[in-house]
Amino acid sequence: MAKLLSLPLHQSPAPIILSKARTLFRYAKPSHLAIAMASNSANSPSPSPSFNVFDSHLHVWATPDQASEKYPYFPGQEPTLRGDVDFLLECMDEAGVEGALIVQPINYMFDHSYVTSVLKKYPSKFLGCLLANPADDGSGIKQLEELVLRDDYRAVRFNPYLWPSSQKMTNKVGKALFAKAGELGVPVGFMLFKGLNLHIEEVEELCTEYPETKVILDHVSFCRPPSNEEEEKAFSSLLQLSRFPQVHLKFSALFRVSREKPPYEDLSCVLSQLIANFGSNRIMWGSDFPFVVPESGYKGALEAAKYLSDKVEKEHSSGLDFSLGGNHLFLKK
Repeated sequence: MAKLLSLPLHQSPAPIILSKARTLFRYAKPSHLAIAMASNSANSPSPSPSFNVFDSHLHVWATPDQASEKYPYFPGQEPTLRGDVDFLLECMDEAGVEGALIVQPINYMFDHSYVTSVLKKYPSKFLGCLLANPADDGSGIKQLEELVLRDDYRAVRFNPYLWPSSQKMTNKVGKALFAKAGELGVPVGFMLFKGLNLHIEEVEELCTEYPETKVILDHVSFCRPPSNEEEEKAFSSLLQLSRFPQVHLKFSALFRVSREKPPYEDLSCVLSQLIANFGSNRIMWGSDFPFVVPESGYKGALEAAKYLSDKVEKEHSSGLDFSLGGNHLFLKK
């Protein structure tokens, strides 16, 4: 593999831009397209499972009957899609996906009861990512610690739109949460639904002040293949984040960033530039179940990712290695 950029964090190197005639990385074709992760805390008691094909991003929630009996949805956040674990297991089995990271859905806000019940029922199948609570009273910091140490969650999601009005993720509570995640050895996933341009300064500030905290950018930071100046700026900013060694990203929810139908041909160039800048060991595939089901089907999401990986290899004599050995962000040391 070509040597990656290694620069002081205060520098902002020009991102590597691939052309079809130039290959900037080498590739050994994997037998499976799989995902997994980077080091977690040794404090957690249970062993890390091993997967050949791993989905780094999906959600689950209770059936309506289960919700009425035991796992009520947050008011105003009732789901419109089926997302229970039994349906997920059916989809995973059909696609040959062996394990997954369950990201706490907004449908439950900060009540992690349902996701925790799934993690405890299938400890060799699923890992968990909690949702950070940025409440001013700091109660979210205690919850973060409890869910990691008691319930073995392996990551924490920052949703900037849950911060108090007019406050940023770099406020006192945000920095305390980010620092605590680093202490516990769990990565922070950023869900920048409204675009990277709105939050790039916050991400850079947190990465600079807390280099020990691992970072994951969900869904390619919602950067679409650039078609205008604003999108060019966002994608360039994304590539420049590769200068922070702790930053990883999810090549996930492809239906959210592509302008085309499956297999999302317009993302092959995006994928080439991501691997050229971040390296394959900092990129992971994710489906965004159950939202992906009406878009491409769950199995179709994995097939699209495989197709794009093969296309990158054919066009540049290179491709992505998403094998478990190359990506281990949520597994323990």
